[in-house]
Amino acid sequence: MKYLTCLITAWWIALGVQAQVEKKFSGDHQWATLAKVSYKIVNDQYGEMSVPEFSQEIQQMDGETIELTGYIVPLDGLEGAFRPTHFLLSSLPLSACFFCGTGGPESVVEVQLEEPVEYTTEPITIKGILKLNAYDPYQMMYILESSEFVGIVN
Repeated sequence: MKYLTCLITAWWIALGVQAQVEKKFSGDHQWATLAKVSYKIVNDQYGEMSVPEFSQEIQQMDGETIELTGYIVPLDGLEGAFRPTHFLLSSLPLSACFFCGTGGPESVVEVQLEEPVEYTTEPITIKGILKLNAYDPYQMMYILESSEFVGIVN
């Protein structure tokens, strides 16, 4: 009986810890956390380049599963626009994304979905593994890998 009580207690604690981890990296505050980035100038073979310096809080999220809610910004033209698997998720609607001058590069995340999602102008929630990118100029500084569509936010 004592063994069973210990086993049930351990199981209950494990569930609570898992819930805290999932809660820690989900919710609306994620965009505010991702905004805690500064930039420095470095020299590469082509000249000067601005690279992100991620805060300690952001570095702790690297490799973790997170959830973000935002708006789809298609990347692949009309071919992948209506059922994309690779797109940007913007904290701002398409008409106000950083390409249009409102936000900065920290307001978008590159998403690589396992399965395509129907394009919508409504905000959606995506869950994936966050990868930080400071030096590859062909990708965004935040990348969600192995991502899945959670749902449309009403």
